[in-house]
Amino acid sequence: MAISGDQFKGAMSRWASGVAIVTTRAGEKPYGMTVSDFSGASLSPPLVTVCAARESQTTRMIAEGRCFAINILAEGQRALSNRFASKQDADRRFEGLVTSEAKTGAPLLPGCAANLDCSLVATYEAGDHVIYLGQVEDVRLADSEPLVYHRGRYGRFASD
Repeated sequence: MAISGDQFKGAMSRWASGVAIVTTRAGEKPYGMTVSDFSGASLSPPLVTVCAARESQTTRMIAEGRCFAINILAEGQRALSNRFASKQDADRRFEGLVTSEAKTGAPLLPGCAANLDCSLVATYEAGDHVIYLGQVEDVRLADSEPLVYHRGRYGRFASD
């Protein structure tokens, strides 16, 4: 007997995670969405996975553009996370943002703890999501603490 979606969501909310915005470019238009489901998959070659909601416009554009960037948010970027998580005004998410272009063409967001530029290697169907496997082509790092998400709230990383 399968558990309900609410039960699964409740269990997963107990897993603290970082927050990232996945961006891509298809043609001249940038796309992006907030995600909490991404992880490293391999060191050699450097691979990452991203789980993206099937109905998201950004999800379809990753497949079309064949690239994506993972922009790991810094602790002061809650508003940016909310902006890219909202389904309203999805076409206006990049308004007023100054981005740079990664080697693959994906937009890189400013002020992030890290930016990973990825070329799309494989796509897997997974229920109401799509899992993208990307090879990391380039990385930019900043000396900042990550934005953390747990039980439906943002938090901070506390060091000893």
